[in-house]
Amino acid sequence: MKTSLRTSTMVKSLAAAATLALLATGCSPSSAGDSGGNVTVRFTWWGNDLRNKETQQVIDAFQASHPNIKIQAEPGVWSSYWDKLATTTAANDSPDVIQMDQAYIAEYGGRGALLDLSKQSNIDTSKIDQDALDSGQVSGKQFGLSTGQNAKAVMINAKMFQDYAVPIPDDKTWTWADYTKTAAQIAKAAAKAGQTNYGSSYSLTDSDLNTWAMQHGESLYSADGGLGFKESTATSFFQNLVDLRNAGAAPPANIATEDISAPVEQTLFATGKTAMSWWWTNQVNALQSALKTDVKILRAPSSTGSAKDNGMSYKPSMFWSVSSRSKHPKEAAEVVNYMLNNLDSAKTILTERGFPTNSEVQAAIDPLLTPADKSAAAFLKDIKPDLQSGPPVPPTGSSGVQALIQRYCTDVLFDRKSPADAAKGLMDEAKGMIDSARK
Repeated sequence: MKTSLRTSTMVKSLAAAATLALLATGCSPSSAGDSGGNVTVRFTWWGNDLRNKETQQVIDAFQASHPNIKIQAEPGVWSSYWDKLATTTAANDSPDVIQMDQAYIAEYGGRGALLDLSKQSNIDTSKIDQDALDSGQVSGKQFGLSTGQNAKAVMINAKMFQDYAVPIPDDKTWTWADYTKTAAQIAKAAAKAGQTNYGSSYSLTDSDLNTWAMQHGESLYSADGGLGFKESTATSFFQNLVDLRNAGAAPPANIATEDISAPVEQTLFATGKTAMSWWWTNQVNALQSALKTDVKILRAPSSTGSAKDNGMSYKPSMFWSVSSRSKHPKEAAEVVNYMLNNLDSAKTILTERGFPTNSEVQAAIDPLLTPADKSAAAFLKDIKPDLQSGPPVPPTGSSGVQALIQRYCTDVLFDRKSPADAAKGLMDEAKGMIDSARK
């Protein structure tokens, strides 16, 4: 789940938030699509080549079985997806069906831009796990339905470890010092072989800071909708990036900034330039497909060397949402129901959007899972005893925080700010965004 470093993301998110605030005062679902005639439903998602191909197959199958509903596919990539969605929402031109992320669901739903799916009678949620349903609720309204669950973990290129004769660490006991040492060993061995490869990519996203905060008994956000971590915790997060860079274990800042905004298939890890990187478990298939070699999944390291302290938790991979301004809410809901419950759809998508929490879907896809899927499923099951409960849903006003975190990470890597100054700046700006949204 890579994100763009461009500050325009934050600017546009805030601009959209202002417009969404206006929408909230007079926004109500349209019933223009309830006539039963032929309609076109716009469907947007972010993804990679594999996800795009599979989603189009599902769209084709849906249209064959629903001849009165044409789907206009609008795929995108994470680095520009939220800019575009903010712009179209602000212009009252949002797609009907929206692939939504937990970082944005309160922002869009809380400001009236998303439909309450619990009121859509043609969506069957009877087989969806209750925790998964809860994860898409804001103020008691079902603004999103989880496509599946995953976890942020360390993906490693097993062949690089073998080629450079570096042992794969024990992920149940490794620390951050072990992580940096391992990455530095890879980079040193690569340099000795005359190759410009790196031991690790950086972890520069909100989910990475959240994992770090949870290792310290905190979280990115609090249950009451504020920030849930201390300034000292953010300082140590930024310092860890500096330590990784200074050890020669990760790329220089200019290469790192290009990597974070690259499509999945073009990242340093997916092109075999780094041995370790941070990804979601549902991305293992796409990564392995790009690398054409074995990708192994490891737990996050911790400060204590105990897996129980590594701050990992399950997260909804993403959600299906419907625009509250859709002219065809009934048909849009039908698309969502198909994506959630149709077994043929499930057999096409498999785990690309996370491991389904629909019990019937789980049983249907199990025999079809690839070795990569099975390894991810086994990993999610294996780590369950050590997981912490999921963090609070990001509050309204927080959608720009992700861009903030990456901007301050970049400032630290380029030595424009010290870890302490970056931590203070991040907290001040993030708190200001959230506080402004409450007024």
